[in-house]
Amino acid sequence: MSKRDILKLAVFVAVIAAAFALVLHIDTSHDNAETEIVRNAVRNAALTCYAVEGAYPDSVDYLRDHYRLAYDEERYYVTYEAFASNRLPDIYVTEKGAKAQ
Repeated sequence: MSKRDILKLAVFVAVIAAAFALVLHIDTSHDNAETEIVRNAVRNAALTCYAVEGAYPDSVDYLRDHYRLAYDEERYYVTYEAFASNRLPDIYVTEKGAKAQ
């Protein structure tokens, strides 16, 4: 194999590796965007509850029952930590099976 052939092979491998890395990055970005959509949905439902009732709800179940909050419960964990009825709860959304960053 000549030096030129080795160089062509190295460039080809580098291009394939870069394409693979780009696909992984796009897939991760898409998953992060979906997780953010779920978090925003929970937050918006809590804000609507506060605007209507004057207090934030104690749980996500209340938002589901009274404010039509819906998300894929088989795909996402939603942690909703209510501190006080006049303070926006901490809301965390994690995709099930996702690796910790």
